[in-house]
Formats: sequence, structure tokens, C-alpha cells
Amino acid sequence: MIAQTLAEALSSQQLTLAVAESCTGGLVSKTITDLPGSSRYFLVSCVTYSNAAKMSLLGVKEKTLIDHGAVSLETAAEMAQGVRKVAAADIGISTTGIAGPDGGSDFKPVGTVCFAVSYQDTIVTKKEIFEGDRNAVREQATEYILRLLLKVIS
Repeated sequence: MIAQTLAEALSSQQLTLAVAESCTGGLVSKTITDLPGSSRYFLVSCVTYSNAAKMSLLGVKEKTLIDHGAVSLETAAEMAQGVRKVAAADIGISTTGIAGPDGGSDFKPVGTVCFAVSYQDTIVTKKEIFEGDRNAVREQATEYILRLLLKVIS
């Protein structure tokens, strides 16, 4: 299970984690905190569905949202940086996307999810398009961000 492997990596490296979620609606945080002992490394989670919450809680710039949209690599990066700063964590991760069934467009179809990991002096961003219904998109996005985080810290 990816969550267990990630837990071991975070614990052994004594790293702390903060999570900012939009389309996954807390599933990333739930997956991480389902494991006993997660309080050693898990500090905070923010589910920021609205643009106003992204700006007020995470410090996402209004210009970023206007220029790139909520579902963008730029917004994901600012979300990850913002939650990391708010929590004073070693790592900040984020998910923002369109889980569906509505809300997609030709440029950003349903299933589009943007991810970011803010760690040390780097920000890794990725964009994927997942298939399936709302739950499938959210589950795949959760698995993806955990695997991305593990790759970044390994």
C-alpha cells in the first residue's frame, strides 16, 4: 500500500507534511491519516474548493486564478507552497481538478487534475487526465499525488 510506504519514508526522514486539496475533497488526507502514527508527520489539511478559500487560506494569487484558472499547474503550485507555509511543514502537496461529472471543457476535460509538491527549494508540478466517474477520478488522483510525493522525497 502506497500510504504505508510513504508513512515509513516520512517517518524515517523526520519530515512533516501539509496537504491542500480541492477536487479530492479530503481523500488524500484521509488516506494518509488512516494509518496509526500519522500524527508524527501529518500537520494540517485544507480542503479549498472555492477560489476565495484558495486565496484567503493558502495565499493563491487572484491573478493566478484569473490568468490560469483554478485547475492549473500554477494554482496547484501556489496551493502547495501556501499550505506548506501556513503549517510550517517540510512539504506541502496539493490537488486541484475536475472530478465531474460536470465542469469540464475542451481544454480541461472532466478527469483533469493538477498536482504539486513543494519540498526544499523545488516545486514539482504534474497534470493528468483520469478516466472514470467522480469517485474513480478522486481515487486515482489520491494515489497519484501519494506516488509523486514518494518519488520526490526518495
